[in-house]
Amino acid sequence: MRYALYAPPFGTFGDVGLLVELARAAEGAGWDGFFLWDHLLYETDVPFVDAWIALAAIAAATDRIHIGPLVTPLPRRRPWKVARESVTLDHLSAGRLVLGVGLGIDYWREFGGFSGEAADDQARAELLDDGIEIIDRLWSGEVVTYRGARLGVDGVRFLPGPLQRPRIPIWSAALWPPRSGPVRRAARCDGVFPFRPDGPLTPANVRELRAAVAAQRTDGADFDVCLHGPRELVAEFAAAGVTWFMESCYAEQPLAEVRRIIDAGPPREM
Repeated sequence: MRYALYAPPFGTFGDVGLLVELARAAEGAGWDGFFLWDHLLYETDVPFVDAWIALAAIAAATDRIHIGPLVTPLPRRRPWKVARESVTLDHLSAGRLVLGVGLGIDYWREFGGFSGEAADDQARAELLDDGIEIIDRLWSGEVVTYRGARLGVDGVRFLPGPLQRPRIPIWSAALWPPRSGPVRRAARCDGVFPFRPDGPLTPANVRELRAAVAAQRTDGADFDVCLHGPRELVAEFAAAGVTWFMESCYAEQPLAEVRRIIDAGPPREM
């Protein structure tokens, strides 16, 4: 199992220079990854940093740790733009990018606060499925023509392709309990990032989710389960099939506490 910091680029973390500093410290302390939430708004008005620009700065300042957005809501992004950005970031980081994708939520009016955005989960699910397909095809370096439920591409080729092969890993968010749509979507990706509104998943939940996803995968390729939860359950999570344990930070967290967690290193021996 690998270990990462998972931080919101706002509030305590709403300074791009600070995020770069923390990522460098995490790399030096032995953490395996540094991942950022991707949001436009929060429940209160706080300082914000754009996750993707911050990740570019982190990529240029580090050498080893994996990085990525967890998660980018593709329904409010143009997938062809994300395809370009992700390949650039993959090259800049020498192949350390993971692309987290999800439906997006409207708790903080990140859809409802702006005109022209998808109005409901069904529309966002269609945009997400089209977006994943378009990004994957554009990464191939081949000429792409595609017509989905809501989005299309007509005879377009993107070069260069990603450094990582067969592609940049895609982790799909999934709300617990698992439903057929998110499970199907996760099964076509390279990993799943599950969460439940009432608290962290249990090791039993992880086993159930892995089994549901595995039932729809036929290629036998490795598949990541990325989870944030209690440190004291790290060994049980590993036994249940979690491959990435996320140490989750929160927007109002005191910076001194964040530094202490980073400097202590990942909980490998718990």
